[in-house]
Amino acid sequence: MQQEYEIKKVPQSGFISEWLKKNFQYIPPAFITLILLVGQLTYGILDNYMNLVVAILTSVVAEIVLARLVLGTRKNLASAYITGISVGILIRSNVLWPYFITALISIMSKYVLRYKGRHLWNPSNFGVSWMLALQTTSVAGLSVQWGSNFAAMSVIWILGLIIVNRAKRIDVSVTYIICFVILAYIRSLITGDAFLAELSPLTGPMYQLFIFFMITDPPTSVSTRKGRILVVILVAVVEFFFRLNNSIYAPFYALCLVGPVAKYIDLRMQASKKLNVAPSK
Repeated sequence: MQQEYEIKKVPQSGFISEWLKKNFQYIPPAFITLILLVGQLTYGILDNYMNLVVAILTSVVAEIVLARLVLGTRKNLASAYITGISVGILIRSNVLWPYFITALISIMSKYVLRYKGRHLWNPSNFGVSWMLALQTTSVAGLSVQWGSNFAAMSVIWILGLIIVNRAKRIDVSVTYIICFVILAYIRSLITGDAFLAELSPLTGPMYQLFIFFMITDPPTSVSTRKGRILVVILVAVVEFFFRLNNSIYAPFYALCLVGPVAKYIDLRMQASKKLNVAPSK
């Protein structure tokens, strides 16, 4: 009986593993939905459900239309969903238009700001950064609307690290976390603030989305492991200086500046290597 049980278990495990491999693109959307649910059920972070719906619908519709018009194709909508829900979580406003505009700008950046057929910016990072940089009185970013419930944070961090490991981007997340901790200590020495005060943003929802979805975004990451580690170190250093100048949204601005330049250089280097490869005889 024991042998029969073990024989039956192997195909089931193999089936689950194969299913996850083929459908992994749906795991990150499910995870970001979990982050939203935890925040909403625990702290009620959403001011209005309609804002979230508008952001998601705008992202999805824009993805469908622009993919057809610009690329002449249909795209999987998982990425658009992540963009929409990220905008819905990260933007705060009493009116609907910022959610619509931010989501639209985010998706448009994928089709307008391109080099060698690839988009350079993480979509939600681009849209949210520009909207926050406008400093309009109608828009703010997510900040104190979510506390640091240890149990909820632990679940999200464990699942997040598992997902980025599966996506082969855990080196990016871990490097950034290490850099943030070191630079938080240095900031505490410079500013005189408590080290834990400088470290505390790392447990918030803004940084969770940033660590697990923005800096690890495969389409906008550079092609080599060493390159990705170098880029995320540069992002952390640029963020360090933004935070010294009391910029609340420092991680978004840092990635928005460093990420596209790194991706552009990476694409140029890849193209140069292809040109230098002698044709086989």
